[in-house]
Amino acid sequence: MTIIRPKISILNDEYRTKILEEAKSILKTQGIFVENRDAAELFQREGLPEKNSRFFIPPDLIDRCLKSVPDEVKLYDREGQNHLTLSGDQVNYDPGSAAILILDEQTGEIRNAQSADFIRFSKIVEHLPYIDAQSTALIYQDVPKNAQDWHRLYLALTYCYKPVITGTFRVESFSIMRELLLTCRNSEKALAEKPLAIFDACPSPPLKWSDLTTQSVIDAAKSMIPSEFVSMPLAGASAPVTLLGSITQHCAESLAGVVIAQLSRKGAPIIWGGSPAILDMKTGTTPMGAIETMMINLGDVEMGKFLNLPTHAYMSLSDSKVPDAQAGFEAGMGALLAGIAGINMISGPGMLDFESTQSIEKLLIDNEICGMVKRFLKGITDYGSPFASEILKDYDDKQELLSHPSTLKLFREELLFTGPIVDRATRDSWRMLGSNSARSRARVEALKLEKKAPLIPIEEDLLRELNRIEKSNL
Repeated sequence: MTIIRPKISILNDEYRTKILEEAKSILKTQGIFVENRDAAELFQREGLPEKNSRFFIPPDLIDRCLKSVPDEVKLYDREGQNHLTLSGDQVNYDPGSAAILILDEQTGEIRNAQSADFIRFSKIVEHLPYIDAQSTALIYQDVPKNAQDWHRLYLALTYCYKPVITGTFRVESFSIMRELLLTCRNSEKALAEKPLAIFDACPSPPLKWSDLTTQSVIDAAKSMIPSEFVSMPLAGASAPVTLLGSITQHCAESLAGVVIAQLSRKGAPIIWGGSPAILDMKTGTTPMGAIETMMINLGDVEMGKFLNLPTHAYMSLSDSKVPDAQAGFEAGMGALLAGIAGINMISGPGMLDFESTQSIEKLLIDNEICGMVKRFLKGITDYGSPFASEILKDYDDKQELLSHPSTLKLFREELLFTGPIVDRATRDSWRMLGSNSARSRARVEALKLEKKAPLIPIEEDLLRELNRIEKSNL
């Protein structure tokens, strides 16, 4: 049995209660600005006070809506088989979404992404054992602008079987994206029972839900497609500079999303997520690898857990422009802290430069980091006592324990076998293999993975129908 699962906490129940009560007070007295007509009608039907498109939400309505939110989201693959569970302290990783640039590992150039880059990215994600879901990770430029949302989902479903974290930048995109998802499930009921995509919805700080973001939540709720709230308070700019202040603002913005979703359809699945940051006062940037940003994320997630909701955060990414030492320590710290916190969906592997760039080299390195985190979270196992004394009695016979029955029986359970990115060879072996860095090894591994056959090939009938939808909408 596992003795204890490692955990971390930065808030206690006293402060969680204070934050929740203040967030409710903010929504009651300062309100939330909502541009969307459908949401306005939902609020007006509830008799909410309004002033200049700002609605004032009473605490009792928030409490009522919280009661109807599922405490678990199960996300299934393209074939409707394997699933991820978002609840409790279960941890899953996906690459961050919607980067506009890619670091070309062959040329070293940071450039605009093309659809071929995203196809290659998706093929590689399929083969990474510790990246649990894929994402519409790149916004590529070689399709019409009005097709970019749904076309990314089309390619994701075509080239990788894993469930997808996605989202819309145009209200009109949702219906096409829903059609693509229904093609994989054949009915509304099946899609609701076995969702294969999560739609990110990003409120605009402070205290605003835009027309686009709100419509995404409403449309997703009607089809029982999970929405992932990605509140983005910027501490010191569009949110209080204090970490507690930003966590409180995040809570208020996300509670407003809960109300929108549940008024749209009672029981609609949501994930309490976010991508907060501090404002770097020296450079004017929004560092995702800053320790304070990670602390805000942890506080946000603790509030979601306090409300018994599935959770999400953007962590395991870096502000470095290349996969260097900074990228390694920022991604490693973020992935480990997020894992120990039990965040259900962690977005960020592969991302550089304030979420603007995807790097396949970093993605492969991060996959190894995620594997190590998952091993850490398994904790220390008690196989029965005594723990060492009986084993040590046998040492004198052979002067080693490598061949001991306990070693042969348990080494695969106790030890994580890292992939080709991690170097644990002797110095001589390392030199014989070319004295390569982790980044160089990742570059070589990427070339191998992109040529591998799919783990779960797409069925011909499904591919034909997805292609039909693409052609009819381009």
